[in-house]
Amino acid sequence: MKWNVALLQMDVAFGQPEQNREKVRSLVDSLAVSGSQTDVLLLPELWDTAYDLPRLDEIADEQGERAIELLSWAARRLNSYVIGGSVAKRAGDQVTNTSFVFDRKGNLIGEYAKVHLFRLMEEEKHLTAGNRLGLYEMDGQTTGSVICYDIRFPEWIRTYALQGMKVLFVPAQWPNPRLQHWRQLLIARAIENQMYVVACNRVGFGGGSEFFGHSLVIDPWGEVIAEGSEQEEVVQAQIDLALVDEVRSRIPVFTDRRTSLYDLK
Repeated sequence: MKWNVALLQMDVAFGQPEQNREKVRSLVDSLAVSGSQTDVLLLPELWDTAYDLPRLDEIADEQGERAIELLSWAARRLNSYVIGGSVAKRAGDQVTNTSFVFDRKGNLIGEYAKVHLFRLMEEEKHLTAGNRLGLYEMDGQTTGSVICYDIRFPEWIRTYALQGMKVLFVPAQWPNPRLQHWRQLLIARAIENQMYVVACNRVGFGGGSEFFGHSLVIDPWGEVIAEGSEQEEVVQAQIDLALVDEVRSRIPVFTDRRTSLYDLK
């Protein structure tokens, strides 16, 4: 099975959710009229609010309703699965950094709240951590998503891989100057789990940080098959899920694991 993936490597207006929603709508419309087939669309992390965390009481999306409406429309507009990056979702007195996932008909098929909160940007002061895997069935294939800082925790990603995941989607706001961390961590996650990694990072400035883009599509051998620039663009690539099975059969790392020796506590 082959999928054409599209990554919205976009700038995000700091603390301006309505402006950002309009931008997503415009980018999706442009992609739709371009005539290119899209099977999976991926957005960056916190594309609605950026890291304007102190104002989340004012600007967070109640139950994610506005994001869900827009992303469901995007899925129908493109006849595509949508991994909705992530948004600031308010539920009661808690706000989570949450990704919503939709099928080609615009139905919500899953969500994931960021599990590992990034202290360098004070997420733990403003957000509630998630506590569940983000696994989804897409065209009969097992896929999953994590968010940004989560990729620094290989045991978390391996947990997904052990559930049969073939493609990991990663929305992010990964800032300068850690470009090499971004690239090498994502490549390592692809190689060690023998899976595709599709990662969308934002560009631009916000909250005192600069974001460098370099969205990536990486195959199960760890080869980069598409990489964004440092400018706003739609990064596109085709992935062949049959390659996952081929790589896993040739180097049987899952069969050769010796779990009785592993202590992750």
